[in-house]
Amino acid sequence: MKKAIVNKIIHSSVVDGPGNRAAIFLQGCNYTCGYCHNPETIRLCVHCGKCVEVCPAGALTMEVGKVNWDPKACCECDACLSACPNMSTPKTAEYSAEEIMEALKKDLPFVRGITVSGGECSLQRDFLVELFTLVKAKKKTTLMDSNGSYDYTADEELMAVCDGVMLDVKAWDDADHIKLAGTSSSPVIDNAVKLAKAGKLEEIRTVVVPGYLDNKKTVDQITKLLAPLQGEKPIRYRISAYRPFGVREPYRSQMISPSREELEELAEIARSNGFHEIVII
Repeated sequence: MKKAIVNKIIHSSVVDGPGNRAAIFLQGCNYTCGYCHNPETIRLCVHCGKCVEVCPAGALTMEVGKVNWDPKACCECDACLSACPNMSTPKTAEYSAEEIMEALKKDLPFVRGITVSGGECSLQRDFLVELFTLVKAKKKTTLMDSNGSYDYTADEELMAVCDGVMLDVKAWDDADHIKLAGTSSSPVIDNAVKLAKAGKLEEIRTVVVPGYLDNKKTVDQITKLLAPLQGEKPIRYRISAYRPFGVREPYRSQMISPSREELEELAEIARSNGFHEIVII
């Protein structure tokens, strides 16, 4: 029985895949994206205690060298997140797959399925297999929201219980991707192709940051590459405007939000290349 470090559970969401879904956000990511609006999910807590010093509600205590969080005392002011020097949070909990199912027991009759996000959910792969197996037994759908760093199609066991992956295509060019996330775009693009061929690419997503990333090239190249691989079910493209909420400095000062016209222009590029299910957010 594997346990995962969970950042939060959302019992009803309409933005984490098709339909009403429960969403589980896991802690920890292997990317350090500059525009990340929840950078506190990137790393695991190192129990430095900085958060304990600033908690106004006494919800955080240091016990035997570890930060302990009392959710009942927490006032959700997020002072701990602002004080953390490590892009982490003390407000996590460990769950087994069975414990997640228990937490979702009242939700399951009313949701289409679950989506596991992060952080980067593939870093806790064994937990995903256990959880998705239990969810599929309840006749619900299973999706992953991922940065595309994991070679999914090489993992037959995981793919057997995963209905689809929602993949972040942050940038086409390596230079842009490295500037933003600290790593190459090649694994993401390779995974997009493999997942599309396997019928497991539920959605691709691009965050639009004018002047910082070559968004036109990214949208043009990825849609030209993937359009011929679409089957009976089209691949959805979610084009999202960069928003500064939660973004850490210096990136918040370096990035600007796109206009609606810029987003519509990108959607038209995708449409002209053969994508027809496009969502602008």
